[in-house]
Amino acid sequence: MARCTNCNAPLPDGSLLCTYCGDRNDVDLRGIHYHTTHAPDLPRTCPRCSVNLKTINLNLKGTFLVERCDQCLGLFFDPAELEALLDAAVSNVFLIDRVGLDGINLKRPPDQYPVAYIKCPVCAQLMNRVNFGARSGVIVDRCKDHGLWLDGGELRHLMEWMKLGGKLLDQERQEQAKKEELKLEREKRESLAGYRTEPSTFDSFGDPLLRSDPDLFDIIYSAIRFFTK
Repeated sequence: MARCTNCNAPLPDGSLLCTYCGDRNDVDLRGIHYHTTHAPDLPRTCPRCSVNLKTINLNLKGTFLVERCDQCLGLFFDPAELEALLDAAVSNVFLIDRVGLDGINLKRPPDQYPVAYIKCPVCAQLMNRVNFGARSGVIVDRCKDHGLWLDGGELRHLMEWMKLGGKLLDQERQEQAKKEELKLEREKRESLAGYRTEPSTFDSFGDPLLRSDPDLFDIIYSAIRFFTK
């Protein structure tokens, strides 16, 4: 959870204004990742064009470096950089425009590339394809260790998604999913508790200390004696 840089109190989710001391907290882009402010030591390769990516400075509240391909205009973000960029570039969004979110996805042109797994620009391992947020319409390619790749034009689409309340919708769905999970866990515990309290057909309703269950050997012995008479 993010905390106020002035009093260290927890900040409300999605807010930069501290409710305790009233201080306004800017997004600390320098703390996102080392490569946000420092160019990588080794070249990174575009997963689409197989050429070296170029490091560019977005100059967003100071130095903010990302890697871009000059040919396809794709972008590579180190871990948490994309989220920080979106938060810093799009602010003061308090409502969810559900109609608008549907609209931007309907008007969006078809994907530039066929569905395929592409390699991480850093480690060259195949990345996972994951949906970015709720109803963003963007499937990003993510390497769990090094970051994620956006094809050309997808960053602009995500900024429009943010302006229409896409992040708020994503947070709303995550909270609903947590509530559903807690509800299922509670119902499961209640069901198990009810099952344990139901008497079994093998239970004795008398004092368990006075209960005498027949031994299996005694049962077999009695049956043998009965049939051999």
